[in-house]
Amino acid sequence: MKKSRTKQTARIPRSCSETLPPASKQPIAEMLVDVRRSLRELVVSKGLEVFAQLLEEDRTALCGPKNQPQEQRQAYRHGHDDGQQVFGGRKIRLRKPRVRSVAGEEIELPTWRQMSQQEPLGERVIEQMLVGVSTRNYGRSLEPLPVAVSITGTSRSAVSRQFVARTRGQVEKFLLRRLDELDLHVIMLDGTGMGDHVLVVALGIDAKGHKHVLGVTEGSTESEQVCRGLLQQLIERGVVLERARLFVIDGGKGIRKAIRETFGSWALIQRCQVHKLRNVVEHLPQNKRAWVRAAMNRAWGQATVAGARGKLRDLSAQLEEQYPSAAKSILEGLDETLTVIALGVGPALSKTMRSTNPIENLQGTLKRVTRNVKRWRGGSMALRWVVSGLLEAQKRFRRVKGYREMPHLTAALEATIKCEPVDSNAKIA
Repeated sequence: MKKSRTKQTARIPRSCSETLPPASKQPIAEMLVDVRRSLRELVVSKGLEVFAQLLEEDRTALCGPKNQPQEQRQAYRHGHDDGQQVFGGRKIRLRKPRVRSVAGEEIELPTWRQMSQQEPLGERVIEQMLVGVSTRNYGRSLEPLPVAVSITGTSRSAVSRQFVARTRGQVEKFLLRRLDELDLHVIMLDGTGMGDHVLVVALGIDAKGHKHVLGVTEGSTESEQVCRGLLQQLIERGVVLERARLFVIDGGKGIRKAIRETFGSWALIQRCQVHKLRNVVEHLPQNKRAWVRAAMNRAWGQATVAGARGKLRDLSAQLEEQYPSAAKSILEGLDETLTVIALGVGPALSKTMRSTNPIENLQGTLKRVTRNVKRWRGGSMALRWVVSGLLEAQKRFRRVKGYREMPHLTAALEATIKCEPVDSNAKIA
């Protein structure tokens, strides 16, 4: 028998750092930081050198080669002057080559003019504010520049002025844009508080399930007048009045009345079941809330309106003796919490349309964007911030869950508005 030989395999280190003693790892980390800093400074300095070279090439094109006489000279060099350009989210001072015509008029260099016409500073300011950078810390959030470069435009007041100027234009454009091309089948309305101000937001859902921020208005409450003004603005901007449409609201009486006064019988209203459930359990002790919440969800999970209505009324009767306020809250606006069941849409889309969650998610973005604002200085300021947040949120919009069932919802809405009764005992498709 041959004796088995034990094979010895050399262990390959996972990384180069395993081959070094611990004392040598810290200097390497410091060296890597220095390399990154040097590389960044190199890129910045080279970029400024290239820009200076382009300016000199412009001056040579206008004046001809330096120290070479020209018979038909149209311009001549006139030294340098201090100028400002936007670089890396701030303004920097640069030596600007000067050129004058033979008549003594200043000639602007093409490269300088082209760079001056761009306005990346305002865009950078808005971007930094929306991701949570405060005006006080704006300068610290930017990439550092060489010490020799003179920097302006990063102070708290300068950043604030830039933000106000840019967002004021955004608000005007946002509130005046046309809505004619949107085929809206669902509109959700809800308000959010910004200090002493309430901003009511309208979110539309088109035939393909895409979400669109339609408009926003500012007031002190979600009153009928405030909501009606918002709806009138939507109509003036192109939202069709006479068509079947589903409105999903949180249950506010002002919003509901404004919809009825503006759209009349063309509107079907779905009360948000999440808000309704929250209102009911607030009238109950802690040990009863889970049971009532489960019972109401089972009722809303019924396939027919009659079945759901019966279970909710039975629950109200059970609570009547000990918790009359909760029982009354269940019955208040009961049928409007069952509108989607009556329309018979599929389960995925039904789950989306039974609550104002799509617009609640939108308002979550608004809270995140405005978390650094400590004091609201009027409704105009609140409106600027909200519109900026809405535009930011709209960039990441996705189609609603169950969007493939939108044609069925459209058909059911049109059948209802044409006075063709929807069978309350029909099962969900």
